[in-house]
Amino acid sequence: MTILRPFVVLTAVCHHTDDMWKVKPPVVFPKEMRYRPILESLVPPDPMSQFHLKRGSPDEEFPDLCRNSTWMGRILTPAMYRRQFHRCTHSGVIFDDVIRPGLEEPGDRSGPVSVGCVAGDAQSYILFCDFFDRVIEAHHEHKITSQTPESDFNYDNLKGGGDLDKLYAVRCEASVVRGVDDFCFPTHCSRGERRHLLSLARRALQRLNDDELPGQLFLLEELNPEQKRELNLNPPSSSQLRIGVARDWPDSRAVWVSKDGSLVVWVNMEDHLRLVSTRDDANIAEAFKCICINLQKLEDFYRELRHPFIWKQQLGWVTSSPADVGTGLRIRVHLRLQHLPQHKRLQDILKRLRIRMDKTEYPALYHVSNMATFGVSEVGLTQLVVDGVKLLIAMEKRLKDGRDIDELVPTQK
Repeated sequence: MTILRPFVVLTAVCHHTDDMWKVKPPVVFPKEMRYRPILESLVPPDPMSQFHLKRGSPDEEFPDLCRNSTWMGRILTPAMYRRQFHRCTHSGVIFDDVIRPGLEEPGDRSGPVSVGCVAGDAQSYILFCDFFDRVIEAHHEHKITSQTPESDFNYDNLKGGGDLDKLYAVRCEASVVRGVDDFCFPTHCSRGERRHLLSLARRALQRLNDDELPGQLFLLEELNPEQKRELNLNPPSSSQLRIGVARDWPDSRAVWVSKDGSLVVWVNMEDHLRLVSTRDDANIAEAFKCICINLQKLEDFYRELRHPFIWKQQLGWVTSSPADVGTGLRIRVHLRLQHLPQHKRLQDILKRLRIRMDKTEYPALYHVSNMATFGVSEVGLTQLVVDGVKLLIAMEKRLKDGRDIDELVPTQK
């Protein structure tokens, strides 16, 4: 009560309108200074203290990771969990939100190792850095340093990519993901944020439409079954629903398609933005060029809208998944292979080339793509895939003729 007394006196004086001009409130109230430490102690210094979650101690809440084969499951320890347990970002992301994907999908030890975690917002990479940095280094096999990651969008620096053997290279796809500053990532964003992101995308893509690449934006609920098949759009998976990336589906999800079919832009799916360029002639160089040109244009448009893409000095471009930090770039080639997939040294070859090969629903057709997105520039990653695909085709030809491929196996990159 004593703290409010000066304000009461001031209010009483203010009732006399004729004398208001004489009232000069003090710059600092003495009693306010006296009680400032008490007042500040009542303000929660950590956002986490504003929540009243009925949780046990960190040791009681530590998840069972015995059968977890994700990078999260391999890296997280009770001591690390205790350090993260009481932390919370300004938008309300806690560490259990971060590791939920790995708990929902613990992975398979026989397949590729997934990261098993997701960032709810850009601040997650800072607040939980001792966890995320270890996951990123393990997944991308590259150390995080104080140096800014290399970036190179000059598609003219790419060597080859437009001369793959069409008998083996069937199709290719270049894609890149981006996060928009000042917004939570899809697993944590609100409906209002998602709708604001759609509004920004409309404006930016309209600028792209006016800039010599005409196209059209479709809300997902506007697409007919035939259009969904053409875009290879499937309903959200059970995992996406459980971790929250598909909340309120399909509210404010959209896709922009260029008239010539060279570019597709997904809005508010697993990331804020995903640009995809697909070529049926497997011309990686042209697909990469399309991504570089239009991504840089969109980057300029979003910066003019005062919502640039999210960039962290030591990580590069960041999005919701630590598997995509650095460049966010994926180069995928559909290869027709019959002999090489059965070769005993295949996994060793792929590891040396730093690429991965996944089966498809069609026999003898495989997806070949870059393993990492961090530690190498955009041109460098694309060059890795181009060179790797050419070598795989050369090996397939040798095996088809009944010849050995040992002399073609590269040294460790």
